[in-house]
Amino acid sequence: MPMEPTSFLYEHDEATSVATITLNRPERLNALTFEVYEELRDTFRALDTEPGVRAVLLTGRGRGFCSGGDVEDIIGRLFERDYQGLLAFTRLTCDLIASIRACRRPVVAALNGTVAGAGAVIASACDLRIASETAKIAFLFVRVGLSGADMGASWLLPRIVGMGRATELLMTGDFIDAAEAHRIGLYNRVVPADTVVAEARSLAQKLARGPSFALEVTKDALDREAVMDLDSALEAEAKVQAVCMQNPNFRESYEAFVEKREPAFE
Repeated sequence: MPMEPTSFLYEHDEATSVATITLNRPERLNALTFEVYEELRDTFRALDTEPGVRAVLLTGRGRGFCSGGDVEDIIGRLFERDYQGLLAFTRLTCDLIASIRACRRPVVAALNGTVAGAGAVIASACDLRIASETAKIAFLFVRVGLSGADMGASWLLPRIVGMGRATELLMTGDFIDAAEAHRIGLYNRVVPADTVVAEARSLAQKLARGPSFALEVTKDALDREAVMDLDSALEAEAKVQAVCMQNPNFRESYEAFVEKREPAFE
């Protein structure tokens, strides 16, 4: 059955094998609600095995990617909850990040404007980030009296920008502009605002044409080896590379090279 979320837009382009998720609350800078969190989590879980999907594009409609949790629809209502109710919510937000990282498809974020709070962590959980020149970003949690270590930010961010810069971003909650985010490695590319979605889609399509199993293994290794010593990482890579060599895509790459053509990966 096709996925039909109600709190954001979803499109599967069968010709390119790219699924596009578009956050769709432009009047609120795509602020998140309880429903959006739940449906995003469930959608990424489903995309892990969705037939015909080989890459995912995540973006937002309007002038912002995502401004974080909605002040009225989430923040205000959290004061009505006891500890167990609050824990259920924070676990939901973490489950969303886990579902993005566990999804075996490459996930490309098109950051079309403001990227703040939970939106910044969601962007960090994606595999690649293509940003508009207007895409300022901030991990705002400490500015509202919460830990900067939210939704896995203290695990994700040091692995992208290093411990020193991650500490500054998470402890100050300050915005940095797109140029600075690109300089420190948080954004992979910065492009004109009117081309950001097209550039990100082009990258997603390129990944979708690639060897899916090899990309899946690469994503998994990047997460798992973060907590391994070198000897363990080398052994893990030796084993999984031997498995990749038995995959049909390895032979297809060789035959395409010999025949001087582009490979047609499964």
